[in-house]
Amino acid sequence: MDKKKIEQFMEAIRRLVFDGSRLVLTDVEAILNNDPAAADRDEVIACYPGVTAMLHYRTAHCLYQLGIPVLPRFITELAHTQTGIDIHPAARIGEYFAIDHGTGIVIGATAVIGHHVMLYQGVTLGARNFRYDEKGHPMDVPRHPVLEDNVTVYSNTSILGNVRIGHDTVIGGNVWLTHDVPPHSKIQQGRAIYVRSFENGEGI
Repeated sequence: MDKKKIEQFMEAIRRLVFDGSRLVLTDVEAILNNDPAAADRDEVIACYPGVTAMLHYRTAHCLYQLGIPVLPRFITELAHTQTGIDIHPAARIGEYFAIDHGTGIVIGATAVIGHHVMLYQGVTLGARNFRYDEKGHPMDVPRHPVLEDNVTVYSNTSILGNVRIGHDTVIGGNVWLTHDVPPHSKIQQGRAIYVRSFENGEGI
């Protein structure tokens, strides 16, 4: 390994220890600020799967930026196995990122998430389709959502494609979204229909 590579590696370790730990602490604060059930920092760090997933992701992302192969993905897959939260190490996630419950969350490789964003369980930030090169291989181009600052996405919502969700937006649960959303929006699915009774055992 040449001198330049060694210097890059040492700088990456410095970022991992200092910047990475600082970022994880902002994630802990975000959970405390968004979950009334969270008693204190110690409980959040010890018990919340979102913190486990983000600790793995922040580590893996630092190594990914250094160009280290395989290991970043291995690290995030360890968290995926343990928590059910699947974050690609190439995704870019800002400060104060809160995950509530978390099981089933998927964040794709080219997703970009701003500061003070909160996701609930079952949220997918995925690709809608792929572009292929002349050899028929999928191209690694932006294909996942961009979530600006102060966005909240409720459970089991899928946001697909390289769409932009404007800042200070709230997206309700069970929404299928494939288009841009302007800032300060509120998106929700059609309301549930109340049926007074069922007859002759017809059920749903």
